[in-house]
Amino acid sequence: MIGAMTDPVPHRAEIVVDVAAIRHNVRILKDLVSVDGPVQVMTVVKADGYGHGMVESAAAAREGGADWLGVATIDEALALRAAGDRGPLLCWLSAPGDDFAAAVTAGVEVTAYTVAELDEVAAIGGARVQLKVDTGLSRGGAGRADWRALFAAAAAHEAAGRLRVTGIWSHFAASDEPAHPANDAQETAFREALRLADDAGLDPEVTHLANSAAAILRPSSHFDLVRCGIASYGLDPAPGVSPRLGLRPAMTVRARLVMSKAIAAGDGVSYGHTWRAGHDTTVGLVPAGYGDGIPRAAGNAASVLVGDSLRPIRGRVCMDQFVVDLQGELPPTGTEVILLGAGDQGEPTAQDWADAVDTISYEIVTRVGGRLVRRHVDTEDTGEDDTIEGTIR
Repeated sequence: MIGAMTDPVPHRAEIVVDVAAIRHNVRILKDLVSVDGPVQVMTVVKADGYGHGMVESAAAAREGGADWLGVATIDEALALRAAGDRGPLLCWLSAPGDDFAAAVTAGVEVTAYTVAELDEVAAIGGARVQLKVDTGLSRGGAGRADWRALFAAAAAHEAAGRLRVTGIWSHFAASDEPAHPANDAQETAFREALRLADDAGLDPEVTHLANSAAAILRPSSHFDLVRCGIASYGLDPAPGVSPRLGLRPAMTVRARLVMSKAIAAGDGVSYGHTWRAGHDTTVGLVPAGYGDGIPRAAGNAASVLVGDSLRPIRGRVCMDQFVVDLQGELPPTGTEVILLGAGDQGEPTAQDWADAVDTISYEIVTRVGGRLVRRHVDTEDTGEDDTIEGTIR
């Protein structure tokens, strides 16, 4: 069981990622979106696999049936290729000076938002390019006024043999709110973009709009492919709205208590004494802080599991450590502390932390790290917490 510390010389604090959970989640999502016909699944592994480890998460996703991988940057894409991945791979966020040639040589599909960007890629020759259109997020992608020009330029480059347009896509702004009017508006706009692309003579291999929430909640938006990020790691993209699918959170963050002691009524705890003991109690010290991605705002707001008891964080979270109220008990040094996990043992989940600090679970799992050691296990393969190699197979 991941919650049990069995390392002979454990780290002070660590992130344990069960790649079996990622494989399991990808299988569930692939089955879900394929009910009414074949739909490909892209597992998004940007930002170091949402904090789970990009290479290891990618390998697990491929094993779970992911047809594509998605990343933000060319550097991320090239790291996956260097690790051995050879499957369909899309990146979508470029900046001036990015090495499109290296991406094209590595067989990475790149994304163009503008005619200028498209021309730059076309000059390399042999690129596989996807076009992103802005349907209402008002972030990356070609604005509606530029769609015809982008499609015309793409068709001209394609006819000249300089590139192949393999996809057209966009991104939802509010798919975690099914009743939000933006969803219908964006899907309508996307269909309009596809008609204009067809008029220009483009015949992309895939069209895609849906992220995790839309993959689960909006079948009409599935098109040829869905992009699943947070759901692939077992976290709910639309808390309180999504049906129970059996997704399993892959990440556990745990530590060991390094000290416990008694304090008296009225004693202040941590910087600024934002919490004072209302009565005699005991407190414990956990060796992880905002330098390791533990939100400073979690002070006096979040709880952790110490042994088998849920204990509140008291006072401000510090750079390297935080204090918990042990409520009269004095557990020994070395007692396990689970900061977050799947919730199976009563420990807080990433969503619990998100609720405590008014953010989203994406931020919680992506930011945790710093000096924490990340270890990957495969419970599906062995049933035990055996360390696995982080290579893509």
